[in-house]
Amino acid sequence: MDWVEIVIKTTYEAKEAVTNILHEAMVEGIVIEDPSDIISLLKSEEYRWDYLDEDLVQDYYDGVVIKGYFKKDEDTLEKMDFIKEQINRLPRYDLDIGMTEIEIQNIENKDWNSEWKKHFKTLRLGRNVVIKPSWEDYDPEDDDIVISIDPGAAFGTGSHETTSLCIEALEKYIKPESDVLDIGTGSGILAILSSKLGANKVLGIDIDEDSIRVSKENVQLNKCSNIQIEKNDLLDNVDYKADIVVANITLDIILQMITKIQSVLKPNGLFIASGILAKKIDEIKLALTENQYTIVSISEKGEWVSVTAQKAVA
Repeated sequence: MDWVEIVIKTTYEAKEAVTNILHEAMVEGIVIEDPSDIISLLKSEEYRWDYLDEDLVQDYYDGVVIKGYFKKDEDTLEKMDFIKEQINRLPRYDLDIGMTEIEIQNIENKDWNSEWKKHFKTLRLGRNVVIKPSWEDYDPEDDDIVISIDPGAAFGTGSHETTSLCIEALEKYIKPESDVLDIGTGSGILAILSSKLGANKVLGIDIDEDSIRVSKENVQLNKCSNIQIEKNDLLDNVDYKADIVVANITLDIILQMITKIQSVLKPNGLFIASGILAKKIDEIKLALTENQYTIVSISEKGEWVSVTAQKAVA
């Protein structure tokens, strides 16, 4: 079967949103070329470079290149129109897409579900967390908390700053008696980490069918028997009380459900919100204070922030 490659050159700010649009269009595989990954590699203490061609970085696209792959069928044109339309709508949500370029071309048959795996490698985050692909071997150190992940068609390998911010917050605040709710669980990384940090029980929810399937598979892979994964949209009919609610999603969605989060948090419970651009920090701070939260901490990585806030006692 022939394939179609869509190449989207966009801004760092629009990276997550564009990737999500491709998932909504039922993409078969995604490859993200981010020059910041090269910069991070150059700064890593794990590597020493005797010589580096500066053109490798300087000639790289000034932004992010996102490639999506689809099997060519009768719905191909409709999918491409959907993607273009959704990307063009992003500025309405105050996302800077810059001079985004979209290119489409036919390519030879290839197993793109396997191809993207070349870009997912074992990484260390937070104090002791190691996230590794399920198909790679890893020899853990004594204090390592190892999470094996196969993202499949779901969102999340742990490499993004927003996930890293959540991981650091969970390491800091989870206690053995904690009940945790993970909103927008994706591939299940944060739910699994909560369990491995000693949480009493964990509920992960997501609206996406692929995320539900993949996160359940990853929960089983990591042998976390105290995790429940359920399909849900914006906390509708969630009968659960949590000591910690974590949401690594977008600011718009957080603002939509911020009053509902109150109903699932125990008194003095903590809400960890991530997926927020640093320039939008005042919006989330205002929304939290207006809903009687006390801001406990704010952390920042790159262009992103996470906020931990505490629910006031009624």
